[in-house]
Amino acid sequence: MSRSSVVFVCSACGGETLKWQGQCPHCAEWNSLEQRAAARPTAASSRTPAATARRLDARLADATRRMASGFEELDRVLGGGIVPGSVTLLGGDPGIGKSTLLLQVAAHVATGNEALYASGEESAAQVGLRARRLGVTAEGLEVVTENDLAAILALATERKVALLMVDSIQTVQLPSVAASAGAVTQLRECTAELVRFAKSSGTAVIIVGHVTKEGAIAGPRLLEHLVDTVLYFESEAGSRFRIVRATKNRFGAANELGFFAMTEQGLREVRNPSAIFLARSAEPAAGSIVTVTRDGSRPLLIELQALVDRMRFGAPRRIAQGLDANRVAMLLAVMNRHARVSLQEHDVFVNVVGGIEIGKTAWDLPVVLALASSLKDRPLPTSLVAFGEIGLTGEVRPVAFGEERLREAQKQGFRMALVPRDNAPRKALEGVEVLGVSRVDDALEIAFEAAARSTASSSRR
Repeated sequence: MSRSSVVFVCSACGGETLKWQGQCPHCAEWNSLEQRAAARPTAASSRTPAATARRLDARLADATRRMASGFEELDRVLGGGIVPGSVTLLGGDPGIGKSTLLLQVAAHVATGNEALYASGEESAAQVGLRARRLGVTAEGLEVVTENDLAAILALATERKVALLMVDSIQTVQLPSVAASAGAVTQLRECTAELVRFAKSSGTAVIIVGHVTKEGAIAGPRLLEHLVDTVLYFESEAGSRFRIVRATKNRFGAANELGFFAMTEQGLREVRNPSAIFLARSAEPAAGSIVTVTRDGSRPLLIELQALVDRMRFGAPRRIAQGLDANRVAMLLAVMNRHARVSLQEHDVFVNVVGGIEIGKTAWDLPVVLALASSLKDRPLPTSLVAFGEIGLTGEVRPVAFGEERLREAQKQGFRMALVPRDNAPRKALEGVEVLGVSRVDDALEIAFEAAARSTASSSRR
């Protein structure tokens, strides 16, 4: 027999404490502790049988066997495909295309396996209308409209499905849990039940999660700890392009990106994502430059734009979209101290074209070049690409995967690259003039010399 005890569980982080407090001692969240009855084993019940251990190589075959999702971009984000027995949590804004993506994936998997799409938000007729609009047909795909998670799992067990999709976790509930659907307790228990079902049956489970106004998946962060993979569906307002980002992946690399475009027939892959961010004007413009960033395992060419305008109010403004504004302010100080370019009396605006956010420091050098270009009103060559980190003493530091970045720029037709000297390749790249620099003032001088040569050659033509 077990002796019942009372514990207080945090609804935000899942941490436990023996007494109630106004603030959770684990995550510092206020008014988040809930009282629960917990069973503690007595001395008589503590003699439990030993757990069964298996050799590590016994499960390697299951981990390497994956199902294709029908999208190479999504397979890349997942680490090579859908792993049997895995649990994936997909979050995104309302109307971004989560249900569309899952229906297309389910239809592809159902061509060779049994798949079950459980919808708690839409009727079977609504799902059918979407499938007809997308042109989705699959004999092995079944749709169930049910909010009882126990009934959904019973049906999945009976059908022996290879893939179960729950849309969404906020709409299902377990009858054994005394809380309404969407409550913190229901979210935690339903997710834990789906994880147990996936691990015991080998069925891959994909869960849709609603997001808050801050963009995080609604519910306690414990949900993201329970599942194997966490994907975020992102999009810029008004854009037809979508980005799937993996923030957690136990079967592949995290922070991997997949690019899609929303069409009338559903989501389509974007094979060349650099083309999204390189829709530049035909004429050179001051303050515009292309850099090579790296998200996950792929390099991306992205246009950076800078605008420098004379200050009209009491304090200069420093606004950055897609970049760290504090680091932009640091670069302005480095330009003033080590390159004799003062922007203390100017408003500064920096933007990443395409709505993507860049977290790596390789954008330091191109931002400095774009700011100087806008200040002097001198366009940089459209065939120029730049990347590099800048230190507080004015040095240009190398960045990781420099040669891969250069090869990506070469494939996209860029003929000139301004990079840190330590990133210059030992063997020359065909068709690309690589200019290595070690100081920020040297970089500005070389860039504007290249701009002068480009202007002179175009005028001769």
